[in-house]
Amino acid sequence: MDLEIQQRVIDLTSKYGAENVIVLIGGAEAEASGLSAETVAAGDPTFAGPLAGIALGLGVYHVVEPEIKDEFDAAVYDEQCGMMEMVLDVDAIISEVKPIRDEYSKYNK
Repeated sequence: MDLEIQQRVIDLTSKYGAENVIVLIGGAEAEASGLSAETVAAGDPTFAGPLAGIALGLGVYHVVEPEIKDEFDAAVYDEQCGMMEMVLDVDAIISEVKPIRDEYSKYNK
């Protein structure tokens, strides 16, 4: 997660409160998705960005997780994410993101 996005997450969390912010990620790689999830929930593990050492505890989900997918109109999801979902390793992504959310997120949907 780049430094600009980390700062935007901090700004939105400050403005709306951590309990009112959920981060939805859409990375194609499981490892990168896990790193993004960890950054917004537990703090930047690379200690390079604005979230270094800042555990916001935000709820974080990947767009392909069933809890999120079920929130979308099926036709819209299929149009916007259907092709992506067919080529992604959905199980690997969930295996990376869910444990981080379970351990570090204080505010889940």
